[in-house]
Amino acid sequence: MYLIDEGRALVVTLDFFTPIVDDARDFGRIAAANALSDVYAMGGRPMFALNLLSFPRELLGEGLVEQIVRGGAEKAAEAGIPVLGGHSIDDPEPKFGMVVVGEVDPSRMLSNDRARPGDALILTKPLGTGVVATAVKAGACPKDLLAEATRVMAALNRGASEAAMAWDAHAATDVTGYGLTGHLGNMLAASGVAARIQAGRVPLLSGVRELVESGHVPGGTRRNLADAEPNARYGPEVDEPLRILLSDAQTSGGLLIAIGPEGAENLQAALEEAGIMAARIGELAEGPPGRIDIVL
Repeated sequence: MYLIDEGRALVVTLDFFTPIVDDARDFGRIAAANALSDVYAMGGRPMFALNLLSFPRELLGEGLVEQIVRGGAEKAAEAGIPVLGGHSIDDPEPKFGMVVVGEVDPSRMLSNDRARPGDALILTKPLGTGVVATAVKAGACPKDLLAEATRVMAALNRGASEAAMAWDAHAATDVTGYGLTGHLGNMLAASGVAARIQAGRVPLLSGVRELVESGHVPGGTRRNLADAEPNARYGPEVDEPLRILLSDAQTSGGLLIAIGPEGAENLQAALEEAGIMAARIGELAEGPPGRIDIVL
């Protein structure tokens, strides 16, 4: 965030990655939604974007680059912003993403260091996209699960951000590569609070548990699980597959919103009215900063 004056600040972010789905247009849509997410997580308004593209020169005639860039442009148009250009390089491994520049009022922005004891925690997308991407690479992901995961990853967090701002949420973060436990842990440590999570309320993509049980677990997810171990205390009923999914490395995940109990029901109602998932998965409490108690 770059402060311009007392009431205005720029939010500048970038994100790009290798393909996680086979369809080139879907890859572009997901990459763009993922890049936009950091602006929404701060309660900001995106202004414009720039493309970042790596692609093997010898495959330029296949039409895949056009599909990737078109998918990104479609998602930027949905967000109401232009793509003002970008940069590309010759690379044997395709990569795509965006630089996104947005604007936020620094006095009202959402950050991950303002959560308070007693706040409810609301999650706006299901977990499991990291497991899905790993299963896709192994040719083991059911088509209906891939279609649902693609829909979830390509969905903008704009509506969730606007609702959180409207109902005066205290803090927020998007759930991406560090998984739910990692991003929640960062929020707790920055805010000086602890959390109690009801794992049975955490939404999961249908079928991802079976993929975990079959061994389709990303390396990043296993690292997240190990990183969470010092601060996470699991109830005996929270089994290994569920622990893995709580730390699953997400792509273009939802917002995790901390909001006072008086506003939580209103926020849930507003999200559901807008067709956005709103799962109340736990609450914050006084305690060692960063500690997460996880029960079923």
